[in-house]
Amino acid sequence: MSVAFRRESDEEHKEPRFELPIPPGPNLVTPRGRALIDERIAELEAAQEGADEARREEIARDLRYWRTRRVTAIPAPPPPADEAAFGSRVRFTLDGAERTIEIVGDDEADPAAGRIAFSA
Repeated sequence: MSVAFRRESDEEHKEPRFELPIPPGPNLVTPRGRALIDERIAELEAAQEGADEARREEIARDLRYWRTRRVTAIPAPPPPADEAAFGSRVRFTLDGAERTIEIVGDDEADPAAGRIAFSA
């Protein structure tokens, strides 16, 4: 029988699931960023309990990422008052409109909310 007519298992045709990429460089975190990592891990652990097998594998992959981020987290020292540095809130004017951004870690970044990653 031709290979074209054989039914293969569905698993053989799935795309491989790679680990989530860890951003290069140090994993600096603000106190808020550390709390967000802990909250995310707690949410994933709770979701894993009632999930089916496929979803459990997906959650386990996410948990590996977030647990690695928690272990490698480096609390950043408070920024100097006269410098824009990690953890600083910076106010500036752009096209006549005043804007404020906060310089945070990679996992805490949310440009729409005014939180920009220090690595950006």
